[in-house]
Amino acid sequence: MAVIGIVREPAGESRVSATPATVGSLRKLGHEVVVERGAGAAASYTDDGFVAAGATIVDRAGAWGSEIVLAITAPDAEAISLLSDDATIIALLSPALRPDLVEALAQRRITALALDAVPRISRAQSMDVLSSMANIAGYRAVVEAAHEFGRFFTGQVTAAGKVPPAKVLVAGAGVAGLAAIGAASSLGAIVRATDPRPEVADQVSSIGGEYLSVDAAVAASTDGYAKATSEDYDRRAAEIYTEQAADVDIIITTALIPGRPAPRLITASDVARMKAGSVIVDMAAGQGGNVEGSVAGERTVTDNGVIILGYTDLASRLATQASQLYGTNVANLVALLTPAKDGRLLLDFDDVVQRSVTVVRDGEVTWPPPPVQVAAAPAPAVRAAAAEIAMPVKMPAGRKALLIALGVAALFAVNAFAPAPLPQHFTVLMLSVVVGFYVIGKVHHALHTPLMSVTNAISGVIVVGAMLQVTSANPVVQALAAIAVLLASINIFGGFAVTRRMLAMFTLGKSAQGGRK
Repeated sequence: MAVIGIVREPAGESRVSATPATVGSLRKLGHEVVVERGAGAAASYTDDGFVAAGATIVDRAGAWGSEIVLAITAPDAEAISLLSDDATIIALLSPALRPDLVEALAQRRITALALDAVPRISRAQSMDVLSSMANIAGYRAVVEAAHEFGRFFTGQVTAAGKVPPAKVLVAGAGVAGLAAIGAASSLGAIVRATDPRPEVADQVSSIGGEYLSVDAAVAASTDGYAKATSEDYDRRAAEIYTEQAADVDIIITTALIPGRPAPRLITASDVARMKAGSVIVDMAAGQGGNVEGSVAGERTVTDNGVIILGYTDLASRLATQASQLYGTNVANLVALLTPAKDGRLLLDFDDVVQRSVTVVRDGEVTWPPPPVQVAAAPAPAVRAAAAEIAMPVKMPAGRKALLIALGVAALFAVNAFAPAPLPQHFTVLMLSVVVGFYVIGKVHHALHTPLMSVTNAISGVIVVGAMLQVTSANPVVQALAAIAVLLASINIFGGFAVTRRMLAMFTLGKSAQGGRK
């Protein structure tokens, strides 16, 4: 049974890496949990709450000396010295930006896992701390901007006059950007957004924003994160930012590229074009900033009265919920590392998630990991092949005319030589085929299922005719009629079953109907 230590974060960080709820999850995996005294106080999680969940309260040395240490902030030199040999530390380490920290960790015979290195693949979503925290930070960015703005976000029409809605520009429509767009839109603001990935346009519009497209080619992302943009894109995007700066009241920037300084989006001249009282929230201030003039962790006011917020603790300002989400992400990672639920941590480098987060293993530097490709633009040859498959092959006009002529000749041959009443029935069949082909062929493929589910009722005519033939004295006719009854019945009942299922998708449940009354 391994002992997991929950440490108290340094001053300025209100979150805690576990909550009483996630302590219970860790204990179900066979681990013993100790919590540094007062670790959750800033997030409204008391020591008594941790004890009730089965944890033991210890001092700083006891928590940092555990076999597995859970933290949020990367450890400093003093904290690293408190780690025991063969310990495992799980925290936000930023290994791509802090090679000195990686080297310091490697000086000890320990294992270090970086939660901010979880790959963006479907299987790892439950451990993606960056997305969880970005969602909270994006929401909080709007709250901070609203506080500083000091005016309505939504438009107002009052007896004293009309108040226009606030205009908000969100640069970057990732997790944080979408959270900011949704929050600002729900407050009634006019929200616009930019992003180098055109595929996010639908997401932006679905939550009330307007996507501002940049007419320039952008490399496709292969790891779930936005890529560095081209010079052509940057030039056109800069023009859009300059235009928008003079019009909007609030700008929220969220652009980050993993392992690199934040790209500069808003220049000093853009800020100078903004109206007095406007607000900028630079969510990338901690990594160099998207806005010229922003200072990490500081509130700055420019000469023309624009407020620039470079706060780096936005998620920490909603410490209770942020701690719950962070703790859940960590518990999910520990569950992956404890497959037998016996309290033994097993690190499997054949697992892409475990390999990606491992920065140091038993004192050996393992960073950077092999690249994880989560999405890729198809190769030109593949795209060409797909296009060939997707495009219907058109029949040459000469061949089509020949086949039509042969069909007409066959129809006349049957009418000329077949005994009555076969020619009459055959003519009706051929006309039905032609009419059906042109009717169904003009319907969009997305509507084929509802169309066929209704028109299959026509099979009822077949059932009636087949039932009349079942009483025939000819056993062959009886057998064919019985088969016709069976197949037509399946067609009829199947068609109506499909129709009923499709209609149910658009029907409110009983509870919902009760709520609408």
